[in-house]
Amino acid sequence: MKIKRLNVLQLSAALLLCATTANAQMMPSDDMAGHKDHMNHKGMGHEMSHSMHGHGPIGVMGRHLMPKGKFMLGYRFGHMQMDGLRQGTTDISPDQAVTTIPNRFAGMPGMPPTLRVVPSEMTMDMHMFSAMYGLSDNITLMAMLPYIEKEMTAITYQGPVGTTVLGTSKRNSQGIGDVRVSAAMGLLTQGPHKLNFTMGLSLPTGSITETDQMLTPMNMRPTARLGYGMQLGSGTFDLMPALTYQTTSGAFSYGAQLRGTFRLGTNDEGYALGDEAAATAWVSYKAAPWISLSGRVEASRVDHISGIDTNIMMASPGSDPLNYGGDRVMLFAGADFSPKNGVLKGHKIGIEAGVPIYQDLNGPMLKTDWMLGVAWRKSF
Repeated sequence: MKIKRLNVLQLSAALLLCATTANAQMMPSDDMAGHKDHMNHKGMGHEMSHSMHGHGPIGVMGRHLMPKGKFMLGYRFGHMQMDGLRQGTTDISPDQAVTTIPNRFAGMPGMPPTLRVVPSEMTMDMHMFSAMYGLSDNITLMAMLPYIEKEMTAITYQGPVGTTVLGTSKRNSQGIGDVRVSAAMGLLTQGPHKLNFTMGLSLPTGSITETDQMLTPMNMRPTARLGYGMQLGSGTFDLMPALTYQTTSGAFSYGAQLRGTFRLGTNDEGYALGDEAAATAWVSYKAAPWISLSGRVEASRVDHISGIDTNIMMASPGSDPLNYGGDRVMLFAGADFSPKNGVLKGHKIGIEAGVPIYQDLNGPMLKTDWMLGVAWRKSF
């Protein structure tokens, strides 16, 4: 864990160093600043830049800045489907899990030697409401409010050993997630090349004490605290820096982003979710004035959970903090629509779907099957 924490700390330092260096080296000269003022006075410079770089994958936040004094309201729906267990890069069956994988809590009263309750599938839906405001042409403020719905299906095996299935049960949690506020600063804003640095802060507004009924190996259905992955927030303040570059060439737009999530301390229940680091690169093609198509690849690393919530204790992989996180590589394809006529004129509607091409997961946990995102935005 110390090695992974060192990696994400190095990422954070690199982001801050890049931001500082770029800001110093890429500041426009007096002549360029005068030209920019002239263009803004004409009402063309920033609007043209915004139009050139406004299209791209909806799954990448912080790609562009808002003109000074402009608002943008948005709504995003995200769906993630997880199905089947994986340990490292190997898929394992529920029967394998309950006969070969030790129970972290073995030896405690009533606890079996191996896992006895294993998840088979899980879905997560997120409704994200957002607002952006151009504080200046180079600084944009953002706020996001998520509403999250999670559902997991688990298989319970009878008794302390064996492969006799007792039954299945569904567990649910829903509510407000962690609110995010951030500021994006344009480090390079002249010409076709753009470089933005974003610093975000996630606030611990999502619940980390969700409960539901569970089917135990002894055929009982007590109400207990759900596993870490079924909670709605992190319980900690989290720093979320990102560095985003993009450029255009004719109808094509190219870009890359490096981002991280760093947990600031331990939450009230005694644990901290793993730090995260991700890099993504994309290409977007403006097929017509009203539509752009995009493709991107994203690689991510998530550390396992540190600490433990003593109220989460069951012979299930979701109760072990070490069974979280890992490495993933995802491929995405999307489209963004900007209708020029009709009732949707002035609105932007985007869609993006993704599938994994590589997953190396920490311990037995559900693997990602596919993801889908839909977004609506409107500027004022």
